[in-house]
Amino acid sequence: MGIKGLTALLSEHAPRCMKDHEMKTLFGRKVAIDASMSIYQFLIAVRQQDGQMLMNESGDVTSHLMGFFYRTIRMVDHGIKPCYIFDGKPPELKGNVLAKRFARREEAKEGEEEARETGTAEDIDKLARRQVRVTKEHNEECKRLLALMGIPVVTAPGEAEAQCAELAKTGKVYAAGSEDMDTLTFRTPILLRHLTFSEAKKMPISEINLDIALEDLEMTMDQFIELCILLGCDYLEPCKGIGPKTALKLLREHNGLAGVVEFVRGKMAEKEQENQAIASSQHDEDDSDRESEEGGGGMMVNSDGEEIPVSSPVKKSPAKKKKKVTSSGMQIPEHWPWEEAKKVFLAPDVVKGDDLELEWKAPDVEGLVEFLCRDKGFNEDRVRAGASKLAKMLAAKQQGRLDGFFTVKPKDGGNAKPAAGGKRKGDEKDKGGAKKKGKK
Repeated sequence: MGIKGLTALLSEHAPRCMKDHEMKTLFGRKVAIDASMSIYQFLIAVRQQDGQMLMNESGDVTSHLMGFFYRTIRMVDHGIKPCYIFDGKPPELKGNVLAKRFARREEAKEGEEEARETGTAEDIDKLARRQVRVTKEHNEECKRLLALMGIPVVTAPGEAEAQCAELAKTGKVYAAGSEDMDTLTFRTPILLRHLTFSEAKKMPISEINLDIALEDLEMTMDQFIELCILLGCDYLEPCKGIGPKTALKLLREHNGLAGVVEFVRGKMAEKEQENQAIASSQHDEDDSDRESEEGGGGMMVNSDGEEIPVSSPVKKSPAKKKKKVTSSGMQIPEHWPWEEAKKVFLAPDVVKGDDLELEWKAPDVEGLVEFLCRDKGFNEDRVRAGASKLAKMLAAKQQGRLDGFFTVKPKDGGNAKPAAGGKRKGDEKDKGGAKKKGKK
């Protein structure tokens, strides 16, 4: 899911931080891509004309392999050096979200069965896509493919987007590539979106600069993390009645998330007391109405000389409009451990960037043919052509980016610093492979 509403909030309140590129403008850049998100995208998007996932003659799904092979080649052809980061073990806080995703898939499965009886082809396709699940086998096949292509692969101990952000923070790569906006919450300096989208979609690459976002929002990183948590993240139940504008306003008025939680819970308590008063008042009115309707007349004496009450018809008063018992406009779940979520963003489970080396190698052409063509049924001519293009681009000595040759003279006359967007550690000559540095 990422961070709910963050893209819209940045578009309105910090538009300077967002800009669109053509892929070719990223020539010479190294990018750490969230592989787990990419697999899911490919399983959803890479389909046959009838909407079914690509499969070979044996019935094995190949959509993910097709997506990784050709879209990685496309990036390399534009001078980008991608490395892929795979998810490890999710944080415990994510358990609720994963359980809900499983439940939604089960609902979609039941819905698809009904749609096959009464629904349209569009309904069936939509429900089928909602059931997509990335398996361990999908992950292992993609890792094998990328290794054969000579592309670095890292398996994160925790969240893939957090590891992408770590590589970008330490200068190993220029940016993190993911559709999940929480990559910014994990403090990547630059986030690139739409990198792995189909060329047919004609979607430009969207670049988001974290420093500019913080500057225009007038926030510290700590405050930004709290904003993202309040908007809605993968680790907590969402807060009802709090959209992007309200979240920003509340945080500014109450000096942080602790103050917001106290304020909203206070409002919830007031609303609960008000509802209890309304319910009590309505109960009293109902009792009074019943007594009035049963109202008596006088007494009469029967033939035995006994007095008995006589009811007289009572004219009913018009029905009163009852007040509605309502819930508070803003609601924070009773169990909402936001401090724990903040710790996950501040100190995620990652391998330190300085302990990793990334190495791009020549592709194993025969290995690719064996895996993709012999095992998975791909067209051999196309695989060899793609591998040849990949080998040519990875072997070529990359031309340096022009923005790496210029410096900006500071006003105070101090030492010159690289221009913004200039050559970074992650754009220097490669030093090694996707593995931890060992001690000798």
